[in-house]
Formats: sequence, C-alpha cells, structure tokens
Amino acid sequence: MVGLYRSVAAHLLLACALVVISERTSRAEGVRFDDAGQGNYHETALDATDCSLCDCCTSCQEARCCGCDDGCLLGPCDWLGRHRCQYDGKKRRKLADKHAPANLMGDHVHHQGQWMFEYKYMNMYMDGNKLGTRKLGDRESINVGIAQFSTNRAATPTRMTMEMHMLHIMYGWNDNVTLYAMPMLSSLTMDHIRGPNNPAVVGNLAPLYSSFTTHDDGFDDLGFGALLRLHSDECRDISFNLGFSAPTGDLDQKSSEPTAGLAELELPYPMRRGSGTFNLRPGITFKRYYNHGSLGAQYQTNLPVGTNDEGYSVGDEHRVNLWYSWLPCDRLAFSYRVEGLWREAYQGADPDLAQPIISTARPDMRGGEWLNFGYGTMLLLGDGYLANVELVHPVYERLNGIQLSNNWWLAASVSKGW
Repeated sequence: MVGLYRSVAAHLLLACALVVISERTSRAEGVRFDDAGQGNYHETALDATDCSLCDCCTSCQEARCCGCDDGCLLGPCDWLGRHRCQYDGKKRRKLADKHAPANLMGDHVHHQGQWMFEYKYMNMYMDGNKLGTRKLGDRESINVGIAQFSTNRAATPTRMTMEMHMLHIMYGWNDNVTLYAMPMLSSLTMDHIRGPNNPAVVGNLAPLYSSFTTHDDGFDDLGFGALLRLHSDECRDISFNLGFSAPTGDLDQKSSEPTAGLAELELPYPMRRGSGTFNLRPGITFKRYYNHGSLGAQYQTNLPVGTNDEGYSVGDEHRVNLWYSWLPCDRLAFSYRVEGLWREAYQGADPDLAQPIISTARPDMRGGEWLNFGYGTMLLLGDGYLANVELVHPVYERLNGIQLSNNWWLAASVSKGW
C-alpha cells in the first residue's frame, strides 16, 4: 500500500513539473491562442497590446499578455450567478476540470454532432472481513460465521480484487441530448481459506484453513442511456442522466477450486459479473464553474427491475457525491470528493447456492453503508486528450452481516472529444 501512495505522489509531482515548465516556456516565448477551440493556434508576443485577442484568451495570464489587464471577459460570478464568469462559458469548459473525478460518469453533455471516446481502467481491492463495523480476522470469520449465523462452514473469503476495462462512447444527438454506451470487461479474483465442513478438508485432500482462489472474467452488464441538458449558462450546468443497464454479464460460472477438484460449485454473488436484470440508473448532476476551480454535486442510482432467472435481484443502490476541483492552471486540476453510498441487501435467493457454506452465498449479507473520500488529478494533454485519475478510500463503512471490507479503489482514464 505504501508503494501505491508513493506511485500516486510521484505521478502528481511529475504532472505539476511538466505543467510548470510548459507554462514558463509559453510566457517566455509568447502565448498560443486557440481560435474558437478548433485547434488552430497562433502566437502573440508578450508585449502585444491588441485587445481584440481578448476573445481568444483562455486565462487571465494570456489576457495580460494581450494588454487586457481586466481579464478576458467580465468579472467572476457572484454566489447568485448574476455576472459572467471571467472565462467565456464555452472555453471555460475546455479546461482541465471539465469532467468530474475519474470514478464518476454521466456528468457532462455534448453539443450536436460531437463525439467523445474514453478508455477507463478501474481496480478495487478488498482485504479482511467485517461484521457490521467490527473487523474480523480470517479464522475468526469462520468461527463467528458458524457460531452466530450458521454460515462460513466450508470457507470464508479473505481478499478480493476487481479489475474493469471500460470503453465510454458519447454522441451529441442535439445540443441538449447526448447518447452514451459503456461496454465493460471485468476480472474478479477472490482468495479464501477453508472451513471445517469443506469437502476437501473432510476428505483429507486439504488441511483446515488452507487457501484457495476463484476467478471469473468476461463481459459485464452493458450501461447505456441519454444525458439531458436541463440548464446551462456561463457558470453552471445541470443535467439529468436517463440511464439503463442490460444484463449481458454471466451469472452461471462454476469452479472446483473450493473442493480441491471434488465437485464444481457455482460462484457466489460477489463473483458474478452482472445483476441478471435490466436496471434503471437515473441521476442528476450540478456543476458550478469558478475562475480557479469548480464545484460539483451528483445523485446517482442503480435500481434493478424485477427478478433475474436465478431467482433473486440485487439491492437498490444510491450514491451522493460532492466534489471540488482546484484549477492551479488551465491544463492541470486536482479533485477532492466525498461520497455517501447506500446499498440494500439482495431480494430472493439463488437456490443453487448453499447459504451455510460461505457468507458470500447469503443474500442478506450484501449491501451496507459507506462514506468515501477520493482525491485525484486531471491533466490536459496535446490534441485535446484528457488524462484523469482518482484514488478512493472508505472513511466509514457499516456492512450487512459478514463481508469483505473495501480497502481502496482506483480509476484512471484517457478521453478525447471532437
């Protein structure tokens, strides 16, 4: 974990150094202006006084280079938004904080005919069990599960890694409606130790508390929908996410690892790559732009419709996010985010999963409450590419029953729009 922190810190320092060097170079050699955001640049010297260039400025520094000491446009907004932002509204949305932090989606709308492609990598790591808010050791998870809940008789999970690769495609149907699709590939790996009633232990094929690993990978559920622009001015955006998901993830994977090859068992709920149902995913996002940063708030849900073919439905999910992105210069932003997350327990049950075997086979031991904190960076690269990375940790979590505890999760993406 220390290595991860060092790696993130090193990347942030490198990004800062590159931007500072670039900014100093541009100040020494002149300033490059982008005509109407189309990628057509021209140069102006530091002693230029042609204030007609003010409409092309993207920062106060560039405005001063043009001799426009009062800034590119009018003064900043007050708290009621009665004045214009210092930046032109369209150009302000081209700076490094134009998107939400990397773990969030559905936060911005494109204009008619515009496309955006984004590749996103996500990694979540869970380590150790909790009963509610109480930490449990690996062997303690087996003993407490058997004594209090009549579960974990055959095994208990000890840690889990989830990796996901996503392609995010957006298209502006018109100026107020953006269509999107999010195909995903996921890879799930869970480590366990065996309990006293495990067939491999009973048959003397493996010792008590011996370890094993299960794995599953493939397509996840397909996310798709439309983002609707409810309001937009120079300083503020409000959009509604009319989101859905289709059940393209597999629920029927099996493994013989738990029994050391004696029998194949269906993988339990956390190791399944989808919900098995069509889901509604409505949400709403508010963004407020300032001269040196932006504020955002988002409410997002994931609501299963009906019951899947296995006889259960995943729990409703609700997320509330608040974030601030600090913009030290046009091409670099740092994000700070607080998230409240609520997940309900599953409804129904898969009859092929024996609940006494392991806690991950119990539908009532899903869901809980989390308070998470995330921090990240956004960097505008050449040719309109945006790099976005965020690391998140739980500050508080209360789990339903015995479950693996979230340790951290990371999201990193590269996107380009045109």
